[in-house]
Amino acid sequence: AVALLYTDAEPPVLLAIENDNFEPLQALLEAIKPRLSGRFYSHLSPGLEQVFASGYKLEPHGEHYKMALKTAEGVKEVNTAAVDRLTPEDLPQLTALYKASYPGNWFNPRMLETGQYFGIRGEGGELISVAGVHVYSPQYKVAALGNITTHPDRRGGGLGTTVTARLCQSLLESVEVIGLNVKCDNTAAVHVYRKLGFEVVARYNEIMVKAE
Repeated sequence: AVALLYTDAEPPVLLAIENDNFEPLQALLEAIKPRLSGRFYSHLSPGLEQVFASGYKLEPHGEHYKMALKTAEGVKEVNTAAVDRLTPEDLPQLTALYKASYPGNWFNPRMLETGQYFGIRGEGGELISVAGVHVYSPQYKVAALGNITTHPDRRGGGLGTTVTARLCQSLLESVEVIGLNVKCDNTAAVHVYRKLGFEVVARYNEIMVKAE
């Protein structure tokens, strides 16, 4: 069993997703409880939250899907000529877009340095849609999409589909596995991802855990 603790965030994030090994993973979480901080965010397979039922306050943040790109045909079919690859120089515009359309996201400016952030600009040159990564490792051939959003005034026109397709086209040049997380009730986003070739591979719950 493996649990991952990401400490570069505030609060830290604990990831524990079972893969037909619920009991060993449950035992691992019990064993590492003394090492965890008094407050952390968590991605837990259903039922694992019971490890923290005593002595902690659990604040649910919704049920989520883990999705993986199973076929690239949908990605390759999208015309992405209008999409630009972003650089660290685009950080001010990107920050402004996230403030307007995706506050509270998990973006870190160093993520731009991967070269795997793409955007669509409006008539005035401002960013109106963006797709990027949380994880990008050419060494291990894996990537996780993240920080995908479109300005509220420009939604419904397929911009999110286009910019996400361009990101996947780029990633497929250097990785073999592309995944993402999305809330189960975000039906519009789930529809886009399915259209591009993603399939659900797991369900999990996001929960804020605080020691009482």
